[in-house]
Amino acid sequence: MAATQVAGFTLLLALVVALVVAVTTYNAVVAMQRRVDKAWANIDVVLRQRHDELPALVDAVRGALSFERTVLTDVARARAGYVPEASPAEQGRTSAATSAAVRSLFGVMERYPQLRAEENVAALQAEIERLEELIATRRELYNDTVYLYDAAIAQLPGVLLARFLGWAPREYFEAREPVTNRVPVSLA
Repeated sequence: MAATQVAGFTLLLALVVALVVAVTTYNAVVAMQRRVDKAWANIDVVLRQRHDELPALVDAVRGALSFERTVLTDVARARAGYVPEASPAEQGRTSAATSAAVRSLFGVMERYPQLRAEENVAALQAEIERLEELIATRRELYNDTVYLYDAAIAQLPGVLLARFLGWAPREYFEAREPVTNRVPVSLA
């Protein structure tokens, strides 16, 4: 009788340990999901701010850059590509195109000292630059959070719960820009 009690107690203890591990893992992964969602929401806020600020900057420089139409068109086109409901990967491509267009606009603006002297243009440029930096910082935080979440659901015991609960890896927010116009560097 004692052997069956020990076996029963051992089985009960194993079930309790398994339940504790499952609940702990579940709670940890759910917390990571919430962190990923929060990190994405933080990126989305800055993307929306940049989206809202770009028309003001374009309007402020439109008159002075009337013959630089392609730069303004590129900024407008990139801004029009912003879709808040898009996936992080799609948002990343759009963000990269927008950042490239904005850098191009800033490059053109540098050639016009009268533009840089205007307070509203300088303030708008500073705000867009601040938003660009925020996007980069928040992208890094988001991608780190996604990495931790994806790793948690790919490793034991998370992988078992992931299969059972349908948890899937999240997309990274990658802002890959096309490799164009490389400037040759010569140190000789």
